[in-house]
Amino acid sequence: MTNAQRKFLRSLQQKKERKTTNSFLIEGAKIVNETLQATHSPYKIKQLFATQDFLTDLESQNILNNKVNDLDNEIEIILSTSNQLSEAGSLKSNNAAIAVLEFPTLEVPKKLENLALLLENINDPGNLGTIIRIADWYGIEDIFCSLQTVDLYNSKTLSATMGSFLRVNVHYGNEFEFLKLAEGNTFGAFLDGKNVHQTKFPQKGILVIGSESHGISEKLGKEIMNKITIPSFAPNNGNDNQSAESLNAAIATAIICDNWRRS
Repeated sequence: MTNAQRKFLRSLQQKKERKTTNSFLIEGAKIVNETLQATHSPYKIKQLFATQDFLTDLESQNILNNKVNDLDNEIEIILSTSNQLSEAGSLKSNNAAIAVLEFPTLEVPKKLENLALLLENINDPGNLGTIIRIADWYGIEDIFCSLQTVDLYNSKTLSATMGSFLRVNVHYGNEFEFLKLAEGNTFGAFLDGKNVHQTKFPQKGILVIGSESHGISEKLGKEIMNKITIPSFAPNNGNDNQSAESLNAAIATAIICDNWRRS
């Protein structure tokens, strides 16, 4: 790895540079290995920076040969040391490989055939990554994000997805336009909605999750047909301070998705 290559990898920690180069990086042996083995992913690996041990292990499994010999995948392989990878990336351990990927070309579906998520102004990368992982678990193929939602390609977001970003399409754009795709089958997580455990969900629709600090905005809330809430079962005993004020956005998403899928 040259100094210029190291600087390039470091620059991809910045959203502006990712946008300029139309690329981002993934770090760590596990996620790089999973990406190399992904068969139906829209992501294409441009460069692979890896230790000799990592490359040898890939060759023994014939993973690398299969990928490189695929005419649609021209991967530049750069032999690197663990120290070089640590200096170039954000991980101080699990630093056997870093891959540079191209932004995928994703088409927003013209109509919904399944449950989809709409995230309004989620600003914590860990929450976004976890929600993507939840979507993957519950068979949700599309997540729509407002332009103010944290960047998918933030290293913390990608790490939190645990590889699920490879199987879930994440679209950024106007939340009001996305909402129209549901054709009225819109559900939003509120503090004062109908009990989620008593709600009958349709096969397809959009579930809206608001920001961690403010929830769903008043303006977007007016466009949501069904307001739902997750009731607390904590004993109150007349003391309002004896239970949590609200749930984490990712936890709320998981609970509602589970109810939706079992409805």
